[in-house]
Amino acid sequence: MVASSTEAGARKAVRFIGEGQPQAGVTRQIFGSSTIVVTVPDDAIASVADELARMGGEELRGKVVLHTSGALNASVLQSVRACGAAAASMHPMQTFSGVGVPPLEGKVFGIEGDEIAVRVARKIARELGGTPISIAAEMKPLYHAAGAFAAGHVLALEEAGVQLLMKAGMKRHEATRALLALSRQVIDHYEKLGPGKAWTGPLSRGDYGVIAGHEEALQKVAPEFLEAYRAVNRLAARVLSHDTANMLNELKAVCVTTEQSPKIKGGQA
Repeated sequence: MVASSTEAGARKAVRFIGEGQPQAGVTRQIFGSSTIVVTVPDDAIASVADELARMGGEELRGKVVLHTSGALNASVLQSVRACGAAAASMHPMQTFSGVGVPPLEGKVFGIEGDEIAVRVARKIARELGGTPISIAAEMKPLYHAAGAFAAGHVLALEEAGVQLLMKAGMKRHEATRALLALSRQVIDHYEKLGPGKAWTGPLSRGDYGVIAGHEEALQKVAPEFLEAYRAVNRLAARVLSHDTANMLNELKAVCVTTEQSPKIKGGQA
């Protein structure tokens, strides 16, 4: 059974999943299932669990209740646990745009919770072609933040680059094509060669004069562009450099030079 707040929503979900019986709202029929998967937005998970507990009570004993939030752990399902259900979280490391059905084959599923529920979640992940990975409950926010870095933040950086190229005179489709090719090449090198050999750009070469030139140009754009550029440079120094302290000091000196206009350290901008 596939339940949603409206019958139209349930039918849409059934089409998305590829099977199931649509149902408007949560009814007692749901307790005929041994496993209940809650796929509502994070802020609604606890209230759905409360509603399941209110309606099901003792009928939940021995059942498995899963949720698919990446940021929350199984404790948000405490109300069904109190009724005797086993609870777990099962999150696919996959983007969902609402357009088409994303492939789950080969995707990592972060899983944590009660032992019985974890076994069910791992089985579901494998049946979907995914790879189940155990995540400590208290580490779910870090797990989800990692996904934000690799997905949402990458998109923001890509679009920022496109907008800068458009300011430089390129058309959007030209800028997008140019930067997507560049990004795909870096990701490909990262996969094949690792972060050290894939790292490119002026910071990887210690060309702080070029970085100063970038900062000077970015000061003429919206402040978020320069703030992000500086923050990402500092992050790169932390996660990619073998001499983090020295690189951070050099970046700090460039930042001061750009703002106060003394002599630029490093190469020519």
